[in-house]
Amino acid sequence: MARNSRNTRNTRNARVWKAAAAASAAAGLLALGLGAPGASAAGEPRIDLKVLLVDNGDSTVRAIAAQLKSEGVPYTTVDLADSARPVIDGAFLSDTVGGVARARYQGVVLPNEAPFGAGSAEQTALETYERTYGIPQVDAYTWAHPEVGLDYAAYSGTLDGQRASVTTAGRSGWFGYLDGAFTFEDNSPSVAESYGYVAAPRAGYTSYVDVPVPGGTGTGSLVGEYAHDGRRELVVTFAYNQYQQQFRLLARGIVEWLTQGVHLGQARNYFAVHVDDVFAPDDRWNTQLNCTPGDLDCASGGGEDPNPIRMTADDAAYAAQWQRDHGFTMDMVFNGGAGEEWKSEHGGSDPMADRLVADKAQYRWINHTYTHKFLGCVQDTSTVPWSCAKNPDGSIQWMSRADISAEIKNNYDWAVGKGLPLDRSELVTGEHSGLKTLPQQPVDNPNLGPALDTNGIRWTGSDNSREPDQRSVGGALTVPRYPMNVYYNAGTKAEMADEYNWVYTSKADGGSGVCENNAASTCLPAPLPTATGYDDVIVPQEARTDLGHAISNDPRPHYAHQSNLAEDRILYPVMDKVLADYGALFADNTPLENLRESAIGTELQRRAAWQSAVANNKVTAYRIGSTVTITAPNGTMIPVTVPDGTKKQQLLGGPAFGTPYAGERSGWDKPGPLQTALTLKLPS
Repeated sequence: MARNSRNTRNTRNARVWKAAAAASAAAGLLALGLGAPGASAAGEPRIDLKVLLVDNGDSTVRAIAAQLKSEGVPYTTVDLADSARPVIDGAFLSDTVGGVARARYQGVVLPNEAPFGAGSAEQTALETYERTYGIPQVDAYTWAHPEVGLDYAAYSGTLDGQRASVTTAGRSGWFGYLDGAFTFEDNSPSVAESYGYVAAPRAGYTSYVDVPVPGGTGTGSLVGEYAHDGRRELVVTFAYNQYQQQFRLLARGIVEWLTQGVHLGQARNYFAVHVDDVFAPDDRWNTQLNCTPGDLDCASGGGEDPNPIRMTADDAAYAAQWQRDHGFTMDMVFNGGAGEEWKSEHGGSDPMADRLVADKAQYRWINHTYTHKFLGCVQDTSTVPWSCAKNPDGSIQWMSRADISAEIKNNYDWAVGKGLPLDRSELVTGEHSGLKTLPQQPVDNPNLGPALDTNGIRWTGSDNSREPDQRSVGGALTVPRYPMNVYYNAGTKAEMADEYNWVYTSKADGGSGVCENNAASTCLPAPLPTATGYDDVIVPQEARTDLGHAISNDPRPHYAHQSNLAEDRILYPVMDKVLADYGALFADNTPLENLRESAIGTELQRRAAWQSAVANNKVTAYRIGSTVTITAPNGTMIPVTVPDGTKKQQLLGGPAFGTPYAGERSGWDKPGPLQTALTLKLPS
C-alpha cells in the first residue's frame, strides 16, 4: 500500500468634577462609560466609538495598537515622529454634529502621562478634552512617581519570574476575567525580558495588579487607575511587547478600561486541535539514519519503514476518554481509503477504526481526502528535492480536476457510509497539497479550485507557517493552521527528542546544523537527553507557544497527527499543559472557545470584511447617553462588546445582544429587518 509518507516535513516551527453636584449626577453613568460631564442642557454629547493612539515607537504603544486591531476596535494613530502629523488641539478632538457636541474619541492611549510635555498646548488641549467629555487615558508605560499617583519606586528592575496578583478591585472590575495571579515570563535565565517599577499607591490611585516588592517587604502596584483633576488614567509601570504572556493576559482589561466596556470589536480565547491522517499509518523517524524512510531525502536503502506508526483500538478508546475527562473535542482529519488499504493488508479487520467509528459522535470529523494523494503538480522524484514534472511543451503537469474531485468525494461518501457526523463544506488536503508549495510549485494547482467547488467545499486548511492569511481558492477560503512541534513521524518521546536534536543542534553536537544557518531558529546549547528531553523541554515550550496563540484572540487551529495519539501518546502532555495552564490563569466566565473548521473560517472571513470596512472609513459608530448606533456597509457583520444587560433595539422587541464572555456580552450582528443601523440600548 502507499503509506502516508511526507515529501516535506511539517514546518517547525496598561472626575473629579468642577462642581460636586455634577459629580454626583454623572457618577453612575461614568461607571459604565455611558455619559460624560459637560453635557449641555440640550442633551448628552455624542461619543464616537474610536480610540486615539499617540505613538512614539515604543513596544508598549505598539502592543496596545496590536490588541485594538486584533479585536477590531477602530483607532486613529498620531505618529510623534511624523513631521506632518496633525496638531492635537480642540478642533482635532471634538466638534459639533447636527447641533450635538461630539467627542471624536472614546479613549486615549499615550506612551506616558505627558508625551507632549507638561503644560504644553497639545497636552493642555488633550487634558481639557478628557476632562470635558470624561474620556479615559491609558499611560502605556511610565515610571513610578507622584504625578501618576504613586510613591517613588520601592523597586525598579527586572520582573522576570515574579508572581503578580490581580487585586480585589481588579477582579471586581475590568480584570475580572482573570483567576487572580500570573507569573512574568522568564524564558531565558541569561536575558532580562521585562523591566518595571514597583511602588505604593497615593490618594486617588486604585491598584489593579500588585506584585511583592522584590528584595523588600510588602507589595506595590504595576497597573492601576489614577483619578485626579477631573480625569482618569490607567497607569502601567512595566515594559512589555505584544507577544509576552503578561501583556497578553492584561490586554483585554486594558482595552475594556479604555473603552469602559463599550466598543466595536470583540476578543475571545480559542483552542482547537486537528489530528491529521486518522485511519492512515505515518512513517517513522529513524534514529540511526536521521531521516524518515519513505521520504525522498532519506537514503534508507530498504525503502519505507516496515513498522509505521498507527493508532490501536486502545489508543482510540483512550482518545475518547481523554476528551470526556477534559471537556475538549478534537477534530479527526481522516483518510478513509488509507484505512481500507490498511485493513485489506492486515487480515481484513481493523479494531482501531471500529473503535473510532463506534465513538464517532464524540469527535468532529474533517475530510482529508480518500488516500492522502498529493493534489498539486505531478511530482518528479528523480531528484532531491522533487520538482514538478513537465509536459513536452514545458508546461507543468497537474493532477487532474477529476482525480482531485475523486479523492474528496470518495472520502466523503466513505464517511457517510460509516455514519460519521461531518460538515461537507470542510476539507484539509494531504500536506495541504494542491495549494502553492514553495519553491517547487509557486502557484495553486489550477484544477484545485474547480474541484473544491464541485464538491461543495467552502473551507480548506492551509499551513499557517507558509500562508498566515486567509485567501480564496475557487469559491472556498483557506483556514490557516498552526503546525505543532510534535512531529508526524514520532510515536515515542525518545524519537521525538532525537529528531528535535537533529533539527535544533549544531553539527558539532551531532545535529543537522540547520539552526546555524537559519536566522529564525536558535540552536540548542546541547542535545536533549532522549529519555527526558521531551517532557522536560519540548512539552513546556510547545505548550507555551500554543497557549500564546490561544490567549491572543487567534482562532486558527493547531494540527498534529494520529501518530501522536499512538504508542507514547505524545500529543496529550502538550494539550494537558495548555488546558491546565489556561484554567489556572482565567476565570470560569472566560472559557476557551473550541470551534470547528467552518466556524473558524467564518470568524476569519468576518474579521477581514470588518477590517476592510474600518480601513476604508465605511463604519460610523457612536453613543449618546445609553444608546449605541452603528452603521456599516450592507451585509457586513459588526462585532461589538457591551455590558451585560445590553439589548438590541428592533422594530419589534429588544432581545439581549450577543453572548456572555469574560463578564460582558459580545458578538457579531447586523441591523434588524427594515433597519439601516445596528442600535443597542445599554443598561442604565
